[in-house]
Amino acid sequence: MRRPFSRALAGVLTLVAGAAVAPLAQAPRAAADGVVIGGQPVKVADSPWVVALASRDRFGRTRAGQFCGGVIVGPTKVLTAAHCLGTNVLGGPVDQVPDLVVITDRTELTSGGGREIPVGRSWVNPAYDPVSNAGDLAVLELREPVPARQVLPMAAGGHPGYVPGADATVYGWGDTSGFGDYAYALRAARVTVLPGETCRKAYPGDSDGQYQEASMVCAGAREGGKDACQGDSGGPLVVQGRLIGLVSWGRGCGLADSPGVYTRIAPLIEFVGEPGRKA
Repeated sequence: MRRPFSRALAGVLTLVAGAAVAPLAQAPRAAADGVVIGGQPVKVADSPWVVALASRDRFGRTRAGQFCGGVIVGPTKVLTAAHCLGTNVLGGPVDQVPDLVVITDRTELTSGGGREIPVGRSWVNPAYDPVSNAGDLAVLELREPVPARQVLPMAAGGHPGYVPGADATVYGWGDTSGFGDYAYALRAARVTVLPGETCRKAYPGDSDGQYQEASMVCAGAREGGKDACQGDSGGPLVVQGRLIGLVSWGRGCGLADSPGVYTRIAPLIEFVGEPGRKA
């Protein structure tokens, strides 16, 4: 079994669409976000709250510099994974990335459509633990607002989306196979929210990581084949029109015994609403 990895780009690494914990080895400049494994092409017009984080300065012009995913939860607020803003992904502090933007309204990364909105400031969940990946969430504040139609509501505690068996959808631009086959257009995969017992068994706390139900959501397909992968980090996990999770980490991509692990949104809603602190 492959060691877990964080599903974002490490330094100039190429990530796969699904889970991720340990950074991958250095690779040529490429996008940090991966494509959803076992997914299908979708149009951003049908899910306008899905966005791509990009920096051509750090990740090159291939795929418009995309390196992680994100989701719009307010007119000027985007959520992503905290590890997407780490120095091992960006190669330095986030405030030293000169062209960090959020790409909205663009299905095909290189199409030139939609908007590239500069990030004004960012703040990371102060309870984020980079060792366990608990609380893996950061907020980006956009310099320009987006229309209300692009905002996705967050699911509070008690929402049926957190109940095992719920049908969920994960979105991303990236590796569609787990072997570096990156897509240029948005894709989505249907997955199932799994019981905490299943995820604790998969990630009991050994060198592969530990599943913590209070701050994480586990989702996938019992038979494998559907998952997020490197490069999908920070992308949304959606149930019934509500955000329940962000792509965070996992072991490999699409493995039957290694479901994807997502940041649980409910306990962080209050933090997201705060003015925040700079990352």
